[in-house]
Amino acid sequence: MTVRRSAAALAASAVLCVGVAPAALADTAPPSPSAPPVIPSGLYGKKDPSFDGVWRQSFALLAQDTVGVKPAAQAVDWLVGQQCANGSFPAFRADTTKDCDATAYIDSNATAAAVQALTALGGHDETVKKAVGWLKSVQNEDGGWSSNPGGAMDGGTDANSTAIVISALTSAGEKPAETKSKAGKSPYEALLSFQLGCTAEPAADRGAFAFQPVDGKLLANADATAAATLAGLGTGTAVVPSGTDTPATPLTCPAAAGADPAAGVAAAAQGAAGHLAEALKKDGHLTAVTPGADQPTADTGNTVDAVIALAAAGHKQSAAGALEWLKANSAEWAKGSPAGLGTLILAAHATGTDPKSFGGTDLVAALNATGPAPQGADTAATEVESEKDEPSGGANLWWIIGAGAAAGVGIGILLSGRRKKNQL
Repeated sequence: MTVRRSAAALAASAVLCVGVAPAALADTAPPSPSAPPVIPSGLYGKKDPSFDGVWRQSFALLAQDTVGVKPAAQAVDWLVGQQCANGSFPAFRADTTKDCDATAYIDSNATAAAVQALTALGGHDETVKKAVGWLKSVQNEDGGWSSNPGGAMDGGTDANSTAIVISALTSAGEKPAETKSKAGKSPYEALLSFQLGCTAEPAADRGAFAFQPVDGKLLANADATAAATLAGLGTGTAVVPSGTDTPATPLTCPAAAGADPAAGVAAAAQGAAGHLAEALKKDGHLTAVTPGADQPTADTGNTVDAVIALAAAGHKQSAAGALEWLKANSAEWAKGSPAGLGTLILAAHATGTDPKSFGGTDLVAALNATGPAPQGADTAATEVESEKDEPSGGANLWWIIGAGAAAGVGIGILLSGRRKKNQL
């Protein structure tokens, strides 16, 4: 759900590849750097969109719509135009005159995000229908989804992808409980299999969700936990502010035996929210150990996700401290980032906070300034100095990915800030 930090993530993947299997890389010469990509005029953000174009555009449009801003027609058209003939959305394709081919990274996460954005905007029923149809067609037998279905980086069902697809299906008017795989499994069954239950150790991890098992063990993952909370509550990232505010509580134990997955998923979501609330108490924000580091640092992206999840669960007070921390500490993290600014706007909206006065920043104006001016906007008032385009290193990035895959490292997860395996 958070910002796709492709450049940083791939730099980290390079470190991991070298550390894990130096022999696999030593004899492989990377190709020469490619030219920076041309940023489409309808796209939000100035940085290389190769790994997050559809994702960041979806969150930018969803955030604008949520606060009553009518996105530029060319921005919406750009997103619609990214769809492949089979209904899926790639992470990004520069040439939309050609259909998606085997080199495109077909992304269930990007597709699910686009479904949420285009459903909210309205008027794109056929596009949404095709996307939903594709998502259903690539559902795994266990009921869940991988991030790159059928692709070279298909790592099997994971909690994050399954959760965001559930949210997309819900937003499009589908019933996830009735979206069964060929084996008769529902998405809820797949999602619940990733929750750390009443016997998990340490006890503080109970209620959290894992991304995927690691050596057969479930490890608490903040990103998966926040995404699963929203999915279990039947909502997407655009959370309608609630008038209720109750304290978050731990996972109910013992869990009800034989509970129907559709009925039990809401209770599981509340348990996940309780875990997030406890995790936020220590520092007022979440932390993560990034590749190559030996000490945890502030995890701004997942802190935003946690705030949205807690607000959706009706626990705004439990999110209040983290919200204040974000007001004071998120400016640099979100600068020039459509997805970062978009998720902050959605967090502000979910908690009843004014996004136009968020820690001294007008998030809406900052988001609008990263792309084409919204309809009816005063373009002169939103002009800002754009960030310098960063070299894409496109060929080098794909070389790193390929080398990582050859070395047996799960690099695909690192391509997305919202799919990383960092623990709380």
